[in-house]
Amino acid sequence: MSAPEVLMEGIVFGESPRWHEGRLWFSDWGANQVIALDAHGGHEVVATVPSFPMCIDFLPDGRLLVVDSAQRQVLRRDRDGSMAQHADLSGISDKPWNDIVVDDRGNAYVNSIGFDFPGGEFAPGLVVLAAPDGTVSQVADGLAFPNGMAISPDGGTLIVAESYAERLTAYDIGGDGGLGNRRAWADTPGDHPDGICMDAAGALWYADVGNQHCVRVREGGEVLATVGLDRGAFACALSRGQDPRLFVVGQAWGGPQSAAPSGRVVAFPAPAPGAGKP
Repeated sequence: MSAPEVLMEGIVFGESPRWHEGRLWFSDWGANQVIALDAHGGHEVVATVPSFPMCIDFLPDGRLLVVDSAQRQVLRRDRDGSMAQHADLSGISDKPWNDIVVDDRGNAYVNSIGFDFPGGEFAPGLVVLAAPDGTVSQVADGLAFPNGMAISPDGGTLIVAESYAERLTAYDIGGDGGLGNRRAWADTPGDHPDGICMDAAGALWYADVGNQHCVRVREGGEVLATVGLDRGAFACALSRGQDPRLFVVGQAWGGPQSAAPSGRVVAFPAPAPGAGKP
């Protein structure tokens, strides 16, 4: 693939990109902002939430959901721009909450890494289901640092990036939203998958911070493509429709840090548009 196009720089800590209504939405965790970025680099701040992490996704009606890890809740941005509690996560875990993905029925899957990071002693993480009425129930556990999540285009499979296990793990999604039939979707030896997204050809892209790249894989683990960055790749998203692009949010991680924010959003031409959720 060709060299990436830089769409935005000066981001403190970019994460959780989502393609929505013709724009790329993402979180700047370091600035506590949710930003919508257009194809030409124009952007606006659409929400401010004092939390780290603060991943995002959208309800079927287009309203924004934000994981407020600091307050252990999922917030909803209503039509008038106000923020309201959508789901209370505090009864499940007091450890950091991380990624979120919402299915076509409005069920929101949210994961917790299971331990304080960085610096905490490792413990396995979990996934909860936040139903449209705000009811929260645990649907998976025993995950080695659950990170990015995606739902297959047919709505029947949830895939979770297990960063510490070097693996993409899949579950069948039941009629009640529950998860079952846990299995390895693809092993990623030597890589620690972070943010993920699926494409219309049935492949999956994952971002890897330490190896500074994004990788496109097929179920079973066959590597189809790799794009490199000059800094850690934290998460990725695909546009929909004609002339698809792969968007990657990345920044420097570990080692000496410069005074200026190192986060940026870049775009690569992609072989297939996005599909499924997010």
